[in-house]
Amino acid sequence: MNAAGTTAGLGLTAAACWGGADFAGGVGARRAPVLLIVASGQILSLFVLLAICLGTHLAVPRPHDFILAAVGGFEAALALALFYHALSLGAMGLTATLTGLLTALVPVVFSLFCDGLPASLAGAGLVVGCIAIWMITHTPAGKGATTPPRALLFAALAGIGFGTQLILFKLASGGGALWSTTSARVAGVTALLLVLAVKPPKAPWRGFWLIGILSGSLDTLGTLFYIQTTRLGRLDEAALVCSLYPACTILLAALVLREWPTRRQMAGMVLALAAVAMLSV
Repeated sequence: MNAAGTTAGLGLTAAACWGGADFAGGVGARRAPVLLIVASGQILSLFVLLAICLGTHLAVPRPHDFILAAVGGFEAALALALFYHALSLGAMGLTATLTGLLTALVPVVFSLFCDGLPASLAGAGLVVGCIAIWMITHTPAGKGATTPPRALLFAALAGIGFGTQLILFKLASGGGALWSTTSARVAGVTALLLVLAVKPPKAPWRGFWLIGILSGSLDTLGTLFYIQTTRLGRLDEAALVCSLYPACTILLAALVLREWPTRRQMAGMVLALAAVAMLSV
């Protein structure tokens, strides 16, 4: 397999893990506060990552790489809190679409300025991929649903935060996937604990550990695969393929919960496959 094909394969694996993590977290959120699910998963994965890094005497990366990964983990955790708040304020379809698009577009624009234009076929794949992400994440709002400007602002900030994390992980990838993910987890757990301290959930604090462990484990694997993807290929291509994770969440919801995707989402998944094929050549 060529380098582009390997990059696309790793990116799809990362997308599958992140999509699975979101599905598990979404199911768990029906019974427990979602921030508790995320925090518990990140705390456990942090202990596992530290045990692996220290137990195998893995070389500690340069402070530059460690700090960049930590900043990415910290700001992305705050972006997650903003995203959940945005979803609670208005029509989820529009807010999720805006966040998903910016998550992909921010690293793509950054890469275009830093790495220059990609090959013509890969460039077409980036455009098709962005259209696919919009089609997959967009769901029509319910009748009478409105989205206040504040929800769109929070959704945009969340998308910029997630996209910035993808950039920072790329810049920190020289320190290795395991230490970069560990550093991000330390900062992410700190940010989530601060959010929980400032605004603790009102629901009962129970029933979140098991689903949190599953969601956190999948999210950690996705991050490891993403960082490895960025080490092999361009940032824009890696970020775009990994940003297709909502398709995996939708497929799992259809298979497990019988919540079938719309025609628009199905068409978006077909376009996503076409985009991956273009980026793999």
